Amino acid sequence: MKDDEKYIIQRILNGETALYEYFLNKYSQQVFTLIIRIVSNQEDAEELTQDTFLKAFQHLSSFKGNCSFSTWIYAIAYNTAISNARKKNLDTFVMDDGPLANISDQQVDEALNNDREEQIIKLNKAIQLLNSDEKALITLFYLEEKTISEITLISGLTANNIKVKLHRIRKKIYVLMKQEDKL
Repeated sequence: MKDDEKYIIQRILNGETALYEYFLNKYSQQVFTLIIRIVSNQEDAEELTQDTFLKAFQHLSSFKGNCSFSTWIYAIAYNTAISNARKKNLDTFVMDDGPLANISDQQVDEALNNDREEQIIKLNKAIQLLNSDEKALITLFYLEEKTISEITLISGLTANNIKVKLHRIRKKIYVLMKQEDKL
């Protein structure tokens, strides 16, 4: 499949630009899903998805094929959405890391692996309170099921940094869900 996409890209670069529709059809829903989870606004997400595909098309010649096209377009989508979120200052919720140190991984696992409907509702509310970088990492790892190495290519973060961030984010979600219990 990767070779098929390289071949299509080569044909597009040689002037068969209508073939770009293949990538739009194949990846637009996934790109939109990633972006909307970061920016949480339908109109912005639609516009940023279009921007992502336009940027990818304009820079198609810079695609070297050392990763899959999907990873490459996710990196563009990630950066586009994060930039937009930072410009609009969507990251308003800040949590002190102090209380996170006292939470065991077992407590977090029990809370996050509970698939009762009320827990899922709390989980989704908690995720909405995360900042755009955190939402992006959670989306890529848990929802899009990207590997740590793919996320390093998409985000530009190191593998260790991603692992530490995911660990902290899980604890932060746990705290946010517990706060929801008190409301």
